[in-house]
Amino acid sequence: MKKTLLAAAALCALTSGSAMAQTEGPWLVRARAVHLDSANKDNTGLGLSINNKTLAEIDISYFFTPNIAAELVLTVPQKQDVTSSVAGYLGTLKHLPPSLLLQYHFTQFGGFKPYVGAGINYTRFSSVSLLNGAADVQRNSFGGALQVGFDIPLNKQWSLNFDVKKLYLNADVYVGGVNQGNFKVDPVLVGVGLGYRF
Repeated sequence: MKKTLLAAAALCALTSGSAMAQTEGPWLVRARAVHLDSANKDNTGLGLSINNKTLAEIDISYFFTPNIAAELVLTVPQKQDVTSSVAGYLGTLKHLPPSLLLQYHFTQFGGFKPYVGAGINYTRFSSVSLLNGAADVQRNSFGGALQVGFDIPLNKQWSLNFDVKKLYLNADVYVGGVNQGNFKVDPVLVGVGLGYRF
């Protein structure tokens, strides 16, 4: 009898957990305003830097369980000014930096839902116009991505989101076809936005 009751209780717990996950829905889409703050470190001797800026960001998350989710972070190509402490203004480039992260969501705090994430960032550099074509950068960059944030539910579907990401993003720099060294952008991105769960 005890075994039967235990089995029934376990089945009820599993069913209620599945029902809860189904009620919330596995998908979460967020729109954020994000401020990009670049680390601007290099070993080229040129003292390179790009400008900080605020940009729009969209992310799509899928919850495998109430705690485990994967998040794809997307934006449009971002145009940046590139300057040198030695040579002044060098020109512009664009970068597209999608990231894919695996997250753990803490569910024990009720209306406050913090999470942490880690994954990979891929950045594609394009429309490079530096020193009238005399300088160039490596076009593809892969690096790690770290994340911490929280959601505050506003109702069953909508939530307020605050998010901080650290991307490890760097590229080799070429002048006259000669590799001058590596430029580490390594930005911190601080974002706030709204999420919709379905």
